Amino acid sequence: MAADGMKGKRRKVLSAPLIVNWSLSYDCNFNCRHCYSRSEESDELDTAGILEAGERLARAGVLFVNFGGGEPLLRRDLGEIAGGLGGRGLSCSMNSNGWLLDTATAAQIREAGFASVGLSMDSHLPEVHDRFRNRAGSFDRVRKAARNLAEEGVALTVSTVISRVNHQELDPLVDLVRSMGAVKLYLHNFKCSGRGFDNRSELDLSPGEWKDFYRRALALAGEVAGLEISFDDPILASLEGGRRDDASPGSSCGKLSLHLRPNGDLTPCGFIPLVLGNILRDDFAVLWRESPVLQAMRGKSATGKCRGCGHYAECLGGCTARAYAMTGDLNAPDPHCWVGEGESPP
Repeated sequence: MAADGMKGKRRKVLSAPLIVNWSLSYDCNFNCRHCYSRSEESDELDTAGILEAGERLARAGVLFVNFGGGEPLLRRDLGEIAGGLGGRGLSCSMNSNGWLLDTATAAQIREAGFASVGLSMDSHLPEVHDRFRNRAGSFDRVRKAARNLAEEGVALTVSTVISRVNHQELDPLVDLVRSMGAVKLYLHNFKCSGRGFDNRSELDLSPGEWKDFYRRALALAGEVAGLEISFDDPILASLEGGRRDDASPGSSCGKLSLHLRPNGDLTPCGFIPLVLGNILRDDFAVLWRESPVLQAMRGKSATGKCRGCGHYAECLGGCTARAYAMTGDLNAPDPHCWVGEGESPP
């Protein structure tokens, strides 16, 4: 059990995370302007080490692993990894920039048993997407990657990082994503980590702009047919229709999910660089249950403007990763939060 920071109430903690987001490598063929991992360096587990790590996750009760990084397709053993982990009962997915996903690779992805593949698409305008990803021609390569996956019958999702380059053009982006045959669009809130921290003044929105964006996005999500639009931002709890009744309050990191670095180190998420232990050296179940960092994240306390806020029980201060990146304090209010920013709570 872990305290939730509200009047002594306590919430149940799962016996294991549902999903582990796994950075197999920090190597990448792109140099995106928002990327957290461009400043990261790490040794990488070999194939045998990865399969052993996967065995430990499966024994602990983890159900899903999602490969990111870095670019997962730079690992030549990715198919062997996915097949091996699938044989251990783990459902595998991945996120890719799509550059390397040609017809042969799409066939290998299907044969390896990937449940789905997520492609990054940040604008319906080729020049905007290419500039944001710092790679000319990347927009066209993503479109081709989507077609290749469709031909192999692999489920496609699309991930979009919301920033100043695209926050006012959601409707045409949704139209594009639907035309690509995606089953889900993930709208990722901008994180102030790595290059995202360095470029935050250029790319991040103000709290008021985040509020306006999410109001439009929530309305659109209720109107679009044939495409699920997914949000993972706790501060949505302060907007009508934004409460997540079927999810854990606040950030899901450390409660529903964990992150694995290329060397096997575990962190709460890819954007919080606090090492809990190592999957091959430590007892995973003990780390999950007793880590002081996870205990702190599960038992957050209201500070600053969160004190007395009527939404705190649902949002628990918002995105812990953003708060930590900007202040070094896991309990600090989310810098994106608009409540109290010169207005009454909505």
